[in-house]
Amino acid sequence: MKISTKGRYGLTIMIELAKKYGEGPISLKSIAQTNDLSEHYLEQLVAPLRNAGLVKSIRGAYGGYILSSEPSTISAGDIIRVLEGPISIVEGIEDEEPAKRELWTRIRDAVKDVLDNTTIEDLANHSDNFGESDAYMFYI
Repeated sequence: MKISTKGRYGLTIMIELAKKYGEGPISLKSIAQTNDLSEHYLEQLVAPLRNAGLVKSIRGAYGGYILSSEPSTISAGDIIRVLEGPISIVEGIEDEEPAKRELWTRIRDAVKDVLDNTTIEDLANHSDNFGESDAYMFYI
């Protein structure tokens, strides 16, 4: 499974919103500038996140986007599934011989476990603490 820029940049949007959670709406322009990304591309990514109920848009001169719920309740898996689709390692797993099917299933389940048990709060805190010895570690 390969996570595309859709998933990576979608996580970036959500992490930036998590960092500013409770401070009011954040514009995509500021997220784009902070992360050296295309604002136009981020606009395309935020629509499915909004449709899935993960973010809310606020109109007006000081508008932007906010998280729909607390960062601790939104997993990386929620975001990846919205932007990338179902998490699968290989297609046609049901046609594989039992030993290989078990391997692919175990790998898929391990990836799902990491994504579903990592919140955007974890990721926001990790990026805030980058370089510190007690920073959050991720293993697959």
